[in-house]
Amino acid sequence: MESQVSEGGSVDLDDTRLEEMTPEPLLTRDYETRPSLVYERLRQRHGPVAPVDLLGVPAWLVLGYREALEVLQDNDGWPKGLENWRARSEGRVPADWPLGPSLEVNHVFIQGGPGYRRLRTAWDAALKPFQDPRHPQAKRLRTAVTAYADELISLVGQGGSTGVADLSAQFSRPLPLMVASHLLGFPGSQGDDALMDMWRVLDAGPDAEPALERLLAALADLAAVKLEEPGDDFPSFLLAAHPELSLDELARELFMLLGMTSDHVGILISNTVVEVVSGEEGGVRASLSAGMVRETMNRVVMRKPPLVNFVPRFAAKDTPLGNYLIRQGDPVWVSAGAAHADPLFSTHVAPNTAISTRAHLSWGAGPRQCPARELALSVAAAGVSRLFERCSHLDLALPADQLPWRSSPFMRGLRSLPVRYELAAAPEQPPSASDPAPGADGTPLPDPAARQRSSLWRYLTGLIRTGR
Repeated sequence: MESQVSEGGSVDLDDTRLEEMTPEPLLTRDYETRPSLVYERLRQRHGPVAPVDLLGVPAWLVLGYREALEVLQDNDGWPKGLENWRARSEGRVPADWPLGPSLEVNHVFIQGGPGYRRLRTAWDAALKPFQDPRHPQAKRLRTAVTAYADELISLVGQGGSTGVADLSAQFSRPLPLMVASHLLGFPGSQGDDALMDMWRVLDAGPDAEPALERLLAALADLAAVKLEEPGDDFPSFLLAAHPELSLDELARELFMLLGMTSDHVGILISNTVVEVVSGEEGGVRASLSAGMVRETMNRVVMRKPPLVNFVPRFAAKDTPLGNYLIRQGDPVWVSAGAAHADPLFSTHVAPNTAISTRAHLSWGAGPRQCPARELALSVAAAGVSRLFERCSHLDLALPADQLPWRSSPFMRGLRSLPVRYELAAAPEQPPSASDPAPGADGTPLPDPAARQRSSLWRYLTGLIRTGR
């Protein structure tokens, strides 16, 4: 034991090395169904920082809000970058560790070291046209989101103006994938096969590995096209801001944008829909109709953040954190889900207020806060708004506490979102192929015939046939 002087007086620190502990597994059935109970059990036993077992590898999980801020805001004291991981450099991380492949892809969210700052600056520059509402690219993006949302809602409506649908599979997940294809500048519907492979990778099923190989190959081909013929899209803007990027490096960054945009935004859309349709006494619906979609989403990411655990950081030197001494090179995973449940944070959030706090950690904090935050919020807000404009009635087909969840070391979202819907009259002049919304490069969106030939559209059409 070591002693540390804090604001509350002297605190005894447990200086037992992480590799000498026998931490309890984090990714259990309890964690998938009721993660709050797991966080609370760990908090009661260990305090704001707890040792956990991540599929056979020990790590520190940060549960406390104050401690989470301390780590996230100090990039020098708690850097990213797997080169900082002592156990990995000593060969103590199994070669077949399931989380290894996702952490080995050295993109902007994982990378540490001197190259990060240049890459992050390039990301900020490449995203700005799509995140700043004054730019024409941002205006075209919102038009495209509405057009894609209308396509998906109309496809659901082919089974009838009223019925039951899985809103996750038929709207929340495909919408951000289609938007990501727009951002990447895939020509026509050629990106749909890549989007389906991204879906397979995110689901981590038996076909995930070959899907990842195909996806990276498709993104490398796209990167080569953008290098030769730049367009009005994210990869072209990223290359303009960072011309030294190799095709392989660019493909990894495009993979990161595609993965994070699709999964994070898809979960946010589903969770927001649940918040709206299950809100008490219509208050949430009223706030949505009053144009407060962003505030509704703000409450959602506090209660159910899509990104529950951030990618690991590592102690730059032996550092006290919570009740433990964290050794240099130890992996530290900050849990936004646990930090939001910390009484230090949760007791200061009024549960029924229309305006919610923005002190949450769902997008990170400090210098490495998510660069695509505004993009994700804009896409989700536009999608949710269009859904409720097109539906005169929308209700859960299951009680909210019986909805099935899927958890991973990083994300937590719904496996499915069964709803009963009733479509309103079709919009007077919806975006369509005959009156097209411009794509990322100013070209029309894919026409219906092209959509029907794509693997994504065949899959979504199949859900309608089998769901009736």
